[in-house]
Amino acid sequence: MVPSLPPIGLGTWENDDPAQCARSVRTALELGYRHVDTAEHYGNESAVGDGIASADVPRDELFLATKVHPISGGMTHDEVLDEAEASMERLGVDYLDLLYVHWPVGEYEAEETLGAFEHLVEEGLVRNVGVSNFDVDLLDEARGVLESPLFAHQVEMHPFLPQRELVEDAQRHGYTLVAYSPLARGAALTNSVICDIADQYETSPAQVSLAWVTSHENVVAIPKATSRAHLEDNLGAAALELDDEAIARIDDIERRTRFVERDGAPWQ
Repeated sequence: MVPSLPPIGLGTWENDDPAQCARSVRTALELGYRHVDTAEHYGNESAVGDGIASADVPRDELFLATKVHPISGGMTHDEVLDEAEASMERLGVDYLDLLYVHWPVGEYEAEETLGAFEHLVEEGLVRNVGVSNFDVDLLDEARGVLESPLFAHQVEMHPFLPQRELVEDAQRHGYTLVAYSPLARGAALTNSVICDIADQYETSPAQVSLAWVTSHENVVAIPKATSRAHLEDNLGAAALELDDEAIARIDDIERRTRFVERDGAPWQ
């Protein structure tokens, strides 16, 4: 049975203080988060694993995702296998619910790289295959190579970068779009339209922004937070349903900003 992801998960990018990272992961799990996202390139997998180990949550109730990066390790068949096993060791788990190709750059070759992902699925070490920071052409190529279904595509998405083409692709092909930086690196929290809607709903701008992201079919969000207050606030967005007028007002925001860039990204 293919799992469905909760609308709000926990992102851990730049949560690189080991004690704080472990504490925030444990707090998130205690509050009810069940989707935790990390990556070998974040340098915090051991801390994430410590947080998971210290929380009283059965492993089979947790959806744990990490990523193989072409710079941290490599993208050849054997390098992918080695890096995935190293991630599992750092995380303290014997399988991953989801493994992503972090970026389609460097040594990434669809057939060889994703062939290694298929091998990990066959061995029971990885349950689901994902990619990150792809465009539609690269997604088509990946689907053409994979025998396993593509489970998720992780990409920057927020009110200033609505990613309509990628959302439509996820809906058309039946996979989950996982939105990172869904609060636009904090910029969404001071936008006048979002703040006005937050006042209308008597909630926070963070909840409004997250509720807008997850109002799209097949889209979930993984905001990063470290304090209990912010973790609680973000999780509360799962219960917020914006009406059509509020969604349309956010859709009509004209600002377009991408916060995450790197050399070789497919949109450049």
